[in-house]
Amino acid sequence: MTCVIKLGGSLMETAALPACLAAIANRAGPIVIVPGGGPFADQVRTAQGQWHFDDVAAHRMAILAMQQMALLMHSLMPEFAIVADAASLRFASQVKPVLIWSPQAEQLDEANIAASWDITSDSLSAWLAGFIQADELIIVKSAHIPEQASWRDLQLRSIIDAAFQGFAAQANYKITVMNKDHFLSRHD
Repeated sequence: MTCVIKLGGSLMETAALPACLAAIANRAGPIVIVPGGGPFADQVRTAQGQWHFDDVAAHRMAILAMQQMALLMHSLMPEFAIVADAASLRFASQVKPVLIWSPQAEQLDEANIAASWDITSDSLSAWLAGFIQADELIIVKSAHIPEQASWRDLQLRSIIDAAFQGFAAQANYKITVMNKDHFLSRHD
């Protein structure tokens, strides 16, 4: 049973990232981590506001932000492997039980994923879970997650991105969005 776990970039700001990675290390695999862009993606948003470059450039820069977070996570947990090619994730778990996805803009372009701020690492994690035929997607956030909130509620609260609901509607896997504290208490 493959599980995709998206770790929000905000976990870096709350210092919960190392604890979440340690909890994943203690969980049975195979697991694929999707890194959020965190402060690196925030810098892209700031730069776009200042320089007014197009969304295609911003999208590619945000993908680089996710790659930076993948490198950071790998540095904290060198026993995890970074895998760039999404198709390889289906088989790489035979080598390492925990993988960190470092997305490639070209592969996302081939999958016709729009270059838009409506699609962040949340939607990309949902796309990836479907692409690799995962059994479960867990999205870990720093924000409070209201019980019984719909995808629409979470979108309106800016907890998940605007496109996530469309990706989730096509899911053949279980999806859970949870706060980091709940994630850590489940995996201690």
